[in-house]
Amino acid sequence: MIQRFDVGARLSEMAVHNGTVYLAGQVPEDAGLDIQGQTAQVLAAIDALLARAGTDKSHILMAQIFLTDLADFPGMNAVWDAWVPAGHAPPRATVQAALARPGWRIEVVVTAALP
Repeated sequence: MIQRFDVGARLSEMAVHNGTVYLAGQVPEDAGLDIQGQTAQVLAAIDALLARAGTDKSHILMAQIFLTDLADFPGMNAVWDAWVPAGHAPPRATVQAALARPGWRIEVVVTAALP
């Protein structure tokens, strides 16, 4: 069975299937913030979605990070490093990409396991 959350016409925010949680790309609510503020908002959204599915960031299997400017990499990493639980850093890719809305500096896609 596939369980979908916050289903819209174009996408669902999250799907759960066979013990795996798939999140849509998470973006900041406030595009006016700097990279650290935007990263903090995105990671908080990830925390909230994972909690709704019954899991948490210590169960992340893979993260994909999209930055509009690779100069933001150190600032993003500062927030990321403080957020990731010690000993549970997931496999991760970070790439530069144009994002769908002006002002967005970061988008993060996460796949996690249910405990």
